[in-house]
Amino acid sequence: MQALGLPQQRLWFRTLGSLMLTAWMACGPASEAWAGNQKEEALADAVRIALSHAITDRRPPQFTFSSEAERTLWQSWFEVMSRRLHSRMPDAMVRSEFLTTVWYESRRAGLEPALVLGLIQVESGFRKYAISQVGARGYMQVMPFWTRVIGDGQPAKLFHMQSNLRYGCAILRMYLDMERGDMNMALGRYNGSRGRPEYPAAVRAAWKRWS
Repeated sequence: MQALGLPQQRLWFRTLGSLMLTAWMACGPASEAWAGNQKEEALADAVRIALSHAITDRRPPQFTFSSEAERTLWQSWFEVMSRRLHSRMPDAMVRSEFLTTVWYESRRAGLEPALVLGLIQVESGFRKYAISQVGARGYMQVMPFWTRVIGDGQPAKLFHMQSNLRYGCAILRMYLDMERGDMNMALGRYNGSRGRPEYPAAVRAAWKRWS
């Protein structure tokens, strides 16, 4: 797969969103095959293939800044978030790699880094090897079936930081597009509790704290 710069990747995600919404409207509600957390969606082939491409690029995050102001914004964000995250991730190298990847993957998917941090806080408490009662894994609590549907069928990779964040951000972006930008519904779908207010409220409260 040819490497894409971040602006091109964002455009690609917007195109992916249009594909998802079109397929969702055509197919109707997805059949639910999993209880708790994310539920396996009956994805149209075009959506499944596009989502698979969204998680294929395994390169480490490489930043390109369009202006000095954008670089300054990143540096300021990193410094503030690093201080806030210190008690949860005392190791400076681990914390730096984590924040760099969160920034890169969230922006690549067209999401706010603070939203992703809030979701991670609620889902896993920033524990890399967290496993839920229903088997969701890692920082963003991704269900293993996703590696079969859009990945290489190796659930162990969900404990790899960038892979987990890549899957989680791409899946949340998909749900947000399916729900026509309705964040509460998208978050509910991510958690497998669509239509209930508790989980979106918890993520929004955490999101605000990381903003």
